[in-house]
Amino acid sequence: MRTPDNLFKQALARGEAQIGLWQALADPYAAEICAGSGFDWLLLDGEHAPNDVRSLLAALQAVAPYATHPVVRVPQGDTALIKQVLDIGATTVLVPMVESAAQATALVQAMHYPPQGVRGVGSFIARASRWSRFPDYLHEANQRVCLLVQVESAAALQQLDAIAAVDGVDGVFIGPADLSASMGYLGQPTHPEVRAAIDDAIVRILRAGKAPGILCSDEALARHYLALGALFVAVGVDTSVLVQATSALAARFIGKAATAPAGGVY
Repeated sequence: MRTPDNLFKQALARGEAQIGLWQALADPYAAEICAGSGFDWLLLDGEHAPNDVRSLLAALQAVAPYATHPVVRVPQGDTALIKQVLDIGATTVLVPMVESAAQATALVQAMHYPPQGVRGVGSFIARASRWSRFPDYLHEANQRVCLLVQVESAAALQQLDAIAAVDGVDGVFIGPADLSASMGYLGQPTHPEVRAAIDDAIVRILRAGKAPGILCSDEALARHYLALGALFVAVGVDTSVLVQATSALAARFIGKAATAPAGGVY
């Protein structure tokens, strides 16, 4: 069997916008429900959600029968951890808090087998190769993996052009929440100065020939970023969808229920 293509990576390379949903419930049953909803991709969050390697594996298995593409966010850019999530079958990895081209280069190395990188070789016991049922996996994997890096501080924006220029970085994700905090607007990711910085970042990422990405549950603002050229955009978070829907349902029957948070940018 031939190692499957990374259709998400191919779509980004063609400039086709991919619409996604953030998965923070850290439960494979919830991930499977959302996988059947029609999104192009799901973000399985290992940074702020209570996921570990085993629960991420279960989520990958739950999503596998569906057309949606799973993207795994690791808690940090650790070479050993990236190796683990690749071995359990992730093909697209999102890494938070990337601050420099040197850091991005190290992440590219972590994602690839030698001679292009330093990923440890253990595919014969790994789900990634379906336990060697993909006979050419070792020679095909480097072309299939997709690396997305998060630029989410004012200091990182100063290095954005250099980060985006790193060969092997497929996309750059702007983190509005941390960016706004670093700019002195904690909890205000839609502040005009933050929005201006994001707009500028999207243009610069596109200029470098890479795919810009963002999470934005404000529909009008998400459409604005898509119009600017953002190519992988998450338009909601499963926890927020659940909070808002259950609060609204309770309010309709009880009249007074817990206040549902307004939609916005995470």
